[in-house]
Parts: sequence; structure tokens; C-alpha cells
Amino acid sequence: MKVLLVEDDPLICALITNGLERMGFSCDNAVSSATGEMLALSKKYDVIIMDIILPGISGLELCRKIRDHNILTPVIMLTSLDSLEDKLRGFESGADDYMIKPFSFQELLARIKVWSRRTNGENVNPVLKALDLELDSVAKIVRRNGKVITLTATEYRILELFLRNKGRVFDRIHIAEKITGLPVNSGTNIIDVHINSLRNKIDKDLSHKLIHTKKGFGYFLSENPED
Repeated sequence: MKVLLVEDDPLICALITNGLERMGFSCDNAVSSATGEMLALSKKYDVIIMDIILPGISGLELCRKIRDHNILTPVIMLTSLDSLEDKLRGFESGADDYMIKPFSFQELLARIKVWSRRTNGENVNPVLKALDLELDSVAKIVRRNGKVITLTATEYRILELFLRNKGRVFDRIHIAEKITGLPVNSGTNIIDVHINSLRNKIDKDLSHKLIHTKKGFGYFLSENPED
């Protein structure tokens, strides 16, 4: 497994790198956002870990630039910024997970393994469709009406979950647990942020909406919301 770590603190960098290498992982280090961007765009990684406060542009801006290149590699933000607003900004930038410093290496390792499994898992049906929406689970490309739509890794996994379970209603806790495999605080609204972003990309300005809300229960995808 290959991991990219974008972190300018030498102690944290050494702790994570040594720990991952002891587990048999390969870990590339970047101490600035410029080096992190160069590595992320030139090499294939299973997971990217990045701080938000970095020399150069912030980790938020770096994550956006990576997503702009349609790179869906899971991104774990590892930062001391711990407010809800900070977390929401992290997810809105395209991050898939958010951990606060100080952190447990064992928890970080568990999250890395979970995200890697989600990325590399085999898919039974390579192409999933709903009306003019198409998700190619091999090429990791989403199109609607023939137009390619750029999604974050989390948005992609939510859409794939919905497409494989058309008409099934998922509450936010089940969505989070399905796509991360980790327990989630029942009060979180992070999934709502991802769903709203996904809707803006999939359904905005189109008369036939695919992603729907069942009030009091959760979200679902259907070609006919009355089903």
C-alpha cells in the first residue's frame, strides 16, 4: 500500500512514516503543499494524509487542486484545527476523513486500512445506471447526459451506494458507516454536506432529480421519487 503524507512537522512525519513502514506500507513525504501537489499528480497512492496548515497553499486548497484533476484518492485531513467550521471546510474541500491532533497512530492506521479497502475493493457490476446517469466503477468516471461529472471520493462512494441500492432509504449514520466502515457520531451533519454537494453536481438545473429525501428517515436515489 502506498501512502502520501503531506506534513511539515518533522516529529509527526517521522512517527507516521516509521509506523507505516513497520507495517509494510510505502510512504512518500512532502513537507510543503507544492511538493505534495507534485507527488499527488504524478504518482498513484492508496491514501493521502495531509495537514491543513502547510508552507505554501493550505491543505484545503491543495485538496481542491487534487480533486480538480479528478483524482479520487481518499484524503485524510490530520490537523489541530478542531472546530465544526474547520471540519466542514475540510470536507467541502474534498477530504474524505478528518482527524484531530494529537492523534492515536492505531486509529489513523485503522482509517487508512478502511479507506484503502474502499478504494481497491472489487465491484460486482462495473457500470451502474439510472436514467441518463452512469457510473463506471472500473474507470471511476461518472457521467450524466454524456457529461463527465467530477466528484470527491466520498461523493463517488455515496453515489455508488445509492445506485447499487435504488429506492432504499439510508439515514446519515448508515451512509457514513457504509462508506467508511467506522462508527459515526449520531449528531454529525457531515453526510448532509456531502449529499448537498452531490446533489448540486448530479441534479442541479435538471428537471428530473435522482437524489431524494424521505423526511425523518434519510436519503435515497430513485428514477421515480414516488416509488
